Amino acid sequence: MNLLLYPHGGSGNHGCEAIVRSTIQLFSQYKTILFSIRPEQDYKVGLGKICIIEKESSPIRKISFSYLKAFLCYYVLHDKDAFEKIHFKPIISSITKDNLLLSIGGDNYCYGMPSYIYLINKICKRKQCKTILWGCSIEPESIKEDMLDDLKSYTHIFARESITYQALYEKGIRQVSLIPDPAFTLSCKNLPLPQKFTEFNTVGINLSPLIMNNEKINGITIKNYIALIRYILEHTDMQIALIPHVVWEQNDDRKPLASLYQEFKGTGRVVFIADHNAEELKGFIARCRFLVAARTHASIAGYSTQVPTLVIGYSVKARGIARDLFGNEEHYVLPVQSLQKEDELVKKFQWLQVHEKEIRQHYQAFMPQYIGKLNELKTKLNELL
Repeated sequence: MNLLLYPHGGSGNHGCEAIVRSTIQLFSQYKTILFSIRPEQDYKVGLGKICIIEKESSPIRKISFSYLKAFLCYYVLHDKDAFEKIHFKPIISSITKDNLLLSIGGDNYCYGMPSYIYLINKICKRKQCKTILWGCSIEPESIKEDMLDDLKSYTHIFARESITYQALYEKGIRQVSLIPDPAFTLSCKNLPLPQKFTEFNTVGINLSPLIMNNEKINGITIKNYIALIRYILEHTDMQIALIPHVVWEQNDDRKPLASLYQEFKGTGRVVFIADHNAEELKGFIARCRFLVAARTHASIAGYSTQVPTLVIGYSVKARGIARDLFGNEEHYVLPVQSLQKEDELVKKFQWLQVHEKEIRQHYQAFMPQYIGKLNELKTKLNELL
């Protein structure tokens, strides 16, 4: 049996890469084929060494028999998926009862109707192929009609936090388990530290355009980050490492982080970490004293290496993961939509400082059994198969 992973936006999002790497590690007994939107990014970070990489789609050639067939199906038989079936032929042709399909996006159901996933699931159901929704987060209020029907079609769903799990269960979905995000098991690779990065006395800072797009007051997010860095420089002896985790052209963490670097590079206490693969980025995060993160998988890298972490969140995934780790998200997540004043991030960080020791003690006691839940997956998968 082969494991087919889809949809994958490309490893320029190192959270996507982290899910792929950790999933392959968990299910090493299977041959894995990764269907990707941007295979070149996956080869760049080395995923070609651990799985087969295929492009998930192919161009639609208008002068072809398949296009003529799709044209007739769409306009005569009213098959609304006719052209998508041509476009996504590479993955559709691989759907057989001998393969297990894992939908690995994590939050693909958080950004409107994922019509491509709906199509793949319909074909899988018709071919009696087993499907798993893997490590997902879903906003409870978005689970309506078409989405609910699609979710019910999965052989099994693994929710990565309890808010999503509870929402699915309340909607009548019973083929669901609560299991941590697989990236909690991602390996950590330690590269040499750059100058100005003092091991275990550096604050890792991650900022993304995505959370800035969700702010209610224009510019309030960057003002909070500037206030935080100024506070750290003036009131502590800690260094600061600016750490990007997504480098897609249209959604690149390096752009807002670069503006922060320009603001503070003259202090001699701020370092800008270049792009690296997910394991190497986790290695930098693991050697921080604190982490302030906008990206979910940057925060997971911090949590799983027991770094006291504050998340600037915008969705259910940040709240749900923090709630499962700490019992509540009050002190561990600052919703970007709630930002009103420029000192709110500083106040949250100060709480983290005061409670650093007890947070680390909690990690030591709680994290082994939390991550250990991922060991249940092999048993669960054998039951499903």
